Amino acid sequence: MRDLITYRGPDGAGSMVFPEVGLALGHRRLSILDLSDAGVQPMQYAGGALTIVHNGEVYNYRELRTELEQGGYRFSSNTDTEVVLAAYDCWGKDCLRRFNGMFAFAIWDSRSRNLFLARDRLGIKPLYYYHDEDRFIFASEIKSILAVLPDKPSIHSALIDEYMSFGYLPGERTLFEGIFRLLPGNLLVYENGKIGKEQFWDFQFDNDRDLGLTYYLEKFSFLINDAIDLRLRSDVPLGIFLSGGLDSSAVVALLAPRVAEPLKTFSVAYDFGSDFNETSYARLVAKQFNTDHHEFFVKPSEFLDFVPDYVWYMDEPVTESAAISLYFIAKLAKEHVTVVLSGEGSDEIFAGYDFYFYNKLIENYRSLIGSSLANRIGSTLSSCLPMSKLGKYLRLTCMSLEERYKGISTYDDHSKRSLYSSGFHELIDHRHLSDGFLGSLFTHTTGRDALSRMLYFDTRTWLVDDLLIKADRMSMAASLELRVPFLDYRLVEFAASVPSKYKFHGKTPKYLLKRLMENNLPSEIVHRKKLGFPTPLKMMFQGELYEYACDLLLSGSFRNRGYFEPNRIERLLNEHKQNTNDHHRLIWQLVVLEEWHRRFAD
Repeated sequence: MRDLITYRGPDGAGSMVFPEVGLALGHRRLSILDLSDAGVQPMQYAGGALTIVHNGEVYNYRELRTELEQGGYRFSSNTDTEVVLAAYDCWGKDCLRRFNGMFAFAIWDSRSRNLFLARDRLGIKPLYYYHDEDRFIFASEIKSILAVLPDKPSIHSALIDEYMSFGYLPGERTLFEGIFRLLPGNLLVYENGKIGKEQFWDFQFDNDRDLGLTYYLEKFSFLINDAIDLRLRSDVPLGIFLSGGLDSSAVVALLAPRVAEPLKTFSVAYDFGSDFNETSYARLVAKQFNTDHHEFFVKPSEFLDFVPDYVWYMDEPVTESAAISLYFIAKLAKEHVTVVLSGEGSDEIFAGYDFYFYNKLIENYRSLIGSSLANRIGSTLSSCLPMSKLGKYLRLTCMSLEERYKGISTYDDHSKRSLYSSGFHELIDHRHLSDGFLGSLFTHTTGRDALSRMLYFDTRTWLVDDLLIKADRMSMAASLELRVPFLDYRLVEFAASVPSKYKFHGKTPKYLLKRLMENNLPSEIVHRKKLGFPTPLKMMFQGELYEYACDLLLSGSFRNRGYFEPNRIERLLNEHKQNTNDHHRLIWQLVVLEEWHRRFAD
């Protein structure tokens, strides 16, 4: 189990066995704090009564250590892990509310004879588990659990429909029967053969009261600067992923005055024209702040060669092509540093996507003319334009926010269902198995404005199960620790208190962040259109990747899975090749699914 994920911790390995209770703990170490042997895990405390395996960082460990020392606790290392153990010894499960960081850990408490597991508030670090009448198994990645199960779990085939809707699986379920994610902000206790779960953190949107733009700017400035300060704590070199977008550029601008040596910054691009190359913007920021800047250009052949490894490292089928770009930039960064900061999470807490604006317009339109009339008009017009983008938005006007909003990265239901075989249609019966989970997210924000409800939904789904999985897996694949200051839980709570008009102001997304940075960054950075890590999949599936996609998706193994109609898949590929329709997102989604089956299920 441990050595299947050596890349997550190449600097050392440890294990500890407790035969009297049938327990074994294993750990791979990526040395960040206290590089000496005092930081080796599994680590024990309280005379061996407590034993931990810990992935991640608790950034405020110094402050907690001082508080604990004042209460009589003593430490033999300079690690945050030992502080986690002492904090658990002192405060029990309430220690989790005191931690500021990204973490997944398990503590064996020999006194109460239970195993205590926890995952950080936002789900930055992963934690999976399997439980039956004979065993409880947990790990940072699913592949480690599969390694020790006597029989491979069944594939939860009905969940393929959810994957086709989202490009990932939201919530606690995975495609393997019996293997679950521990949800963010949750703890789990395994005792006497049973598990108990509890949510220790969530955030509420309480943004009806307007304290004024100046107040929010000042508080935002304090919190983001403090979040960055905490994430500088490291005993190894540190750098920044710089895309040239607002979020990563803001991190550079805020961090540069704090360091004596030039910051090390890293960018990635494809040589497919300006739509897939942001390096000019990244260079502009690097020049302004005199960073030690490095770039990597991904070739189509490198992208293609890495796809099977991408699926292996991702561990779950996640349709996130930008993850491959992230791997190559992480690999480049690892040659220079061990820790990097990025701008991940800003879009989900401060409203960075145009899709929010369009959904707000739909909500205003439905409120203006009434939902019944909106439903009739939208249904009539969309039937005339079933496959067009306009038809998609017209169909959305027929639905309430709870019905239509499934997050940023969603796939059109009509398009995916047109590919299904009749047998798969019968299996899924058009029901989503996670509707209970997704519905609970809207219940949590009942009575709030539309933007707040969408932001909460995306923070609990798309951010966790797509973006943060991508960030963790691809950085760890390169043995690199990625830190995300925008997801300091205090910033998330603060953002939820900010009135929506300071997030999406008119047609301006991330208004508060843009106002904060307008005097720190060039105007062309602050006000440019968002790109992210764009990937030229459309052109690659018409060129270098076309034969690969055909070999994969027209193969006997793909056909025999029974999910899709072969003739429709062939038509999909041909239409994309001939440029009569752009199907690159669906093709990539199908490619990832088939590669995942071959690597993990077959």
